[in-house]
Amino acid sequence: MIRALCYSLILLALCFSSATAAAETKNLIIGYLELDDDPRYRESFMEARFPAQPWGRPIDGALTAIHETRFAAMAAGLGFQLERRSLASAEELVPAVEELVGRGAHFFLLDLPGAMVAELAAGTKDKSVLLFNISALDDDLRQKQCQAHLMHIAPSRVMLTDAIAQFLVFKKWRKLLVLKGTQPGDAEYHQAFARSAKRYGLVTKEVRDFVLGRDPRLRSQNNVALLTAGVDYDVLYVIDAHSEFARDVPYQGQKPRAVVGASGLVPDWWHWAWERHGAPQVNRRFMRRANRPMTGYDWSAWMAVKVIADAVLRTKSSDFNRLVAYMRGEEIRLDGAKGYPLNFRPWNNQLRQPIFLTTPNWVVAQAPLDGFLHPTNNLDTLGFDERENECQF
Repeated sequence: MIRALCYSLILLALCFSSATAAAETKNLIIGYLELDDDPRYRESFMEARFPAQPWGRPIDGALTAIHETRFAAMAAGLGFQLERRSLASAEELVPAVEELVGRGAHFFLLDLPGAMVAELAAGTKDKSVLLFNISALDDDLRQKQCQAHLMHIAPSRVMLTDAIAQFLVFKKWRKLLVLKGTQPGDAEYHQAFARSAKRYGLVTKEVRDFVLGRDPRLRSQNNVALLTAGVDYDVLYVIDAHSEFARDVPYQGQKPRAVVGASGLVPDWWHWAWERHGAPQVNRRFMRRANRPMTGYDWSAWMAVKVIADAVLRTKSSDFNRLVAYMRGEEIRLDGAKGYPLNFRPWNNQLRQPIFLTTPNWVVAQAPLDGFLHPTNNLDTLGFDERENECQF
């Protein structure tokens, strides 16, 4: 009887303590903006689960991170609150930001196509906000379209193509036959690939365009056996921004050669099969929430919240200018479950990070690979180095 009474008193004290802490908690609002009818998230596309493509809306990554940081935040008298806005058009972006700023939000996660990210960043230059790009891979966003208040969690396309180029050089597979699509995004990927090939000394034997579709009149432009005939190459490199053609390429070529790029060996910035540096625990927590494996897009949303939480907890401050200075400074060191301490490049606000070289169920290698060195940070062998920088804040 006495023991039961003691337990009851303890529970009552804990409940009172929790209620008091909750009453004293200050919520830090994080805005989350997405496009309601975003073609990247059409149901049939996500169900196909193409490599290095989204398998669902990445907001579950952000919610997973908020759940992970709740105890540390509570101890500091803080709470992180995600405010989601699904918008119908680009015209609604700035008003949505203004509405959330009026409620005290200064940090925004952007799950938007590249053109809309650029438009929103240009339209909010005069506001006290910090934008986190979690899904747009466009190289121009890190170059001529950059903004001082736009941070990039997702890698650029050239970071992905640099990673696969390093692997090909490492394996001494230098002669490439390139199959290139004609859909939106393919030209940008080809531009990124061409830069990486030149940077790492790869030789493009020939570039051949493919055309999506089953039209028999286009047989010569979508038949892999015909597309790979009459040329000598070490590797078949497939450029397909949407991966719908690329899935048909392995084992269909004229020669017994490896397939890389959008199929076969694929560069990605996260993978559910990564088994080191705490990644299995991150993957399990995400799986419990989203009921599907974590992708690079989900990792970007997860990482963006971790950046904000780390800044708030490390600085013990909610002052916007102080938090921004910390995030963009030399002191910050972030754990992204990839084995490297991560921070942002000061010349274009891109998050430094390793890139995985993946198959459907395994991580074959991690770039930067051994032997690819940089004078200050080996992660800067991936993507735009400072000497290539065209960004002017």
